[in-house]
Amino acid sequence: MTATQPDVPTGLRARVLEASQRARAAGEPVPAVPAISPAEAFSRAADALYRTLSALDSAAWARPAIRDLDVQGLVGHLTGVEDDVQRCLAGDPAVKLADHVESTQAAATRQAGHDPAQTHGEWRDAVSRTVSLVAARGDDDDPEACVALHGMYLPLRALLIVRAFELWIHENDIRLASGLPLAVPEPAVLRLMTRLAARLLPVAVAGAGLPGPRRLHLVLTGPGGGTWDLDMTDPADAGEVSIVADAVGFCRLVADRTTPAELDPYITGDHGQAAGVLTAVATLALD
Repeated sequence: MTATQPDVPTGLRARVLEASQRARAAGEPVPAVPAISPAEAFSRAADALYRTLSALDSAAWARPAIRDLDVQGLVGHLTGVEDDVQRCLAGDPAVKLADHVESTQAAATRQAGHDPAQTHGEWRDAVSRTVSLVAARGDDDDPEACVALHGMYLPLRALLIVRAFELWIHENDIRLASGLPLAVPEPAVLRLMTRLAARLLPVAVAGAGLPGPRRLHLVLTGPGGGTWDLDMTDPADAGEVSIVADAVGFCRLVADRTTPAELDPYITGDHGQAAGVLTAVATLALD
């Protein structure tokens, strides 16, 4: 006896796709991630770091963190960054081209010998001043309101997302130094971080001078992820590449805290061009 295929109603596929699009926009994760402002993302990242620092014992503050800095020096570096952000918001041109690490080194090294509670308090006070200055400006979500800091010229909203990104990354540097599990950003904060990173990808590939695809289909999975189709380079021999990766892992790659091999992305298209993209991603890191 031969099995027969059931009759499929005419137009069923189109109706299913239409219903799916109504239920969820293409590239948007489910459940939906609530939208927050860049200023709120920065504030939440600062709160998360504050909680981590509050849980450290005195010995943890002296453990090596990054570069030549222990945990206390790294927190001092972050205080120095806030000082430069405040100078930037005040219109001081001296921070426009200042080096991110060199400009904050004095703030980092002067923490040596201080009580950790003092370092912790100075950093928190510096964050509070930044939040107040941003609120006083009232243009943190305006794409036309641009600022210049540490060689970057970008909208203030983008700078605040960069700052949230940095606070999360350094919180995890401190967690690693202290033997604590890594932290994951809240989905609403991660959503802003992945969107900014995706927008910066073509710039990173062009700046790195690495072979990349003509067009990139990027899929970042998990809460706070999304889907992007990005025009990358113009060479006639470049093709289209698709990269699927975990959103948190991709952000760690952006911060140069993991490798493309550890990220273990799913790639379709030219693997050499995909490797160029993934290598270029880490050049966005500031440290």
